[in-house]
Amino acid sequence: MLAAVGVNSLEELFADVPAKHRFPELKIPAPLSEMETLAELRALSEGNLHAQKNTCFLGAGAYQHFSPSVVNYMIQRGEFLTAYTPYQPEVSQGTLQAIYEYQSMICALTGMDVANASHYDGATSVAEAVIMAYHHHREKRKKVLLAPTVHPHYRQVVRTYTQGMGVKIVGDHTTNTDLNELAKQLDQDTMLLVVQSPNFLGQIEALEGLAAKCHAVGAWLCVATEPVSLGLLKPPGQYGADVVTGEGQSLGLPLSFGGPYLGFFATRKEYVRKMAGRLVGEAHDKNGQRGFVLTLSTREQHIKRDKATSNICTNQGLMAIAATVYLATLGKHGLRRVAELCWHKSHYAAKRIAEIPGYSVDTSKPFFQEFVVKCPKPVHEINQFLINERNIIGGYDLSHDYAHLRQHMLVCVSELNSHEDINELVEALKEIG
Repeated sequence: MLAAVGVNSLEELFADVPAKHRFPELKIPAPLSEMETLAELRALSEGNLHAQKNTCFLGAGAYQHFSPSVVNYMIQRGEFLTAYTPYQPEVSQGTLQAIYEYQSMICALTGMDVANASHYDGATSVAEAVIMAYHHHREKRKKVLLAPTVHPHYRQVVRTYTQGMGVKIVGDHTTNTDLNELAKQLDQDTMLLVVQSPNFLGQIEALEGLAAKCHAVGAWLCVATEPVSLGLLKPPGQYGADVVTGEGQSLGLPLSFGGPYLGFFATRKEYVRKMAGRLVGEAHDKNGQRGFVLTLSTREQHIKRDKATSNICTNQGLMAIAATVYLATLGKHGLRRVAELCWHKSHYAAKRIAEIPGYSVDTSKPFFQEFVVKCPKPVHEINQFLINERNIIGGYDLSHDYAHLRQHMLVCVSELNSHEDINELVEALKEIG
């Protein structure tokens, strides 16, 4: 190799590197046994602040839910333990069938015709909805309306995706513009209206009639939603949505310090060829036996790459399978029970917190799992007290994203928060208030 690059020695190869930095002496500690290494790693991990160790009331897009042990067991089996796309159907029938079931479950949850498998997270699934609308309208329309209560991270990713495309993003998240006011901005240049329900503030939006307003001017309606809430609430498909997206992390996936997560994406059958990602379909061989194949793959790496409408690459297949196992384990009645627990416990917490002098809860709209609390002190001070004095992870500080919501906290309550946990939070807020 030295001869190939035209030098005679290793020293000559690194001659341009200053001598004092050329061959540094690495002070590597003495080796440890496997047992000693594991003990040290466990000790280091205890320095992390995590939701299994501390009571948690933090949500804002990533949620702590109970996941049956069978979920983790199944995705660790060798047959499933990969995120790779199952291109070869002859050796991938199990994975393909599991993804087919995932698509079917997402369609049942959202009330839509077809779902893909899948996207990186909720943010990229919303951004892909914008890209799909852009290509469907063949550049005749340039405007996208983003409701101010769409998750701030989703909004940022949409803007990143559409840089240089001439797309005009309308929707000021610093204001209190409601959906009725936003709908008044629909016109012949609008290709998509994006709303979220339950929105970033946990509020359930009134979607009735919104799709008709979009369709009246030739625009689409995209609804980002929270999948657990669909165990209890009317699915967006029944409101006439053209695209339904969301973050699937709450379907059995751990918080995992931020990922990997799962972006689900569902749409109408007539738009399937504009949809990014993969579509697993049911087929039959020459003997009439049922099998599963990749029916549609609109990636840029595939044969008709010049016709690709998206640059989304590798899939979240393992995460989709985890969500499939979770949904299959709970069933429709189990998912409804989880949603009911989140609903009732969050409303119990909101009622208790609203009784504390100096605190008030926003009840202007119905909410699911999360609600906004106006606090008597800056949220970061309250959260510092909660973690230092009570080992409680407090809610999200909304002033990070909404200037008009200074001293407002977004509190999340899931089925894992007991009444004792809620009461402890209330007592702590009383003490600091």
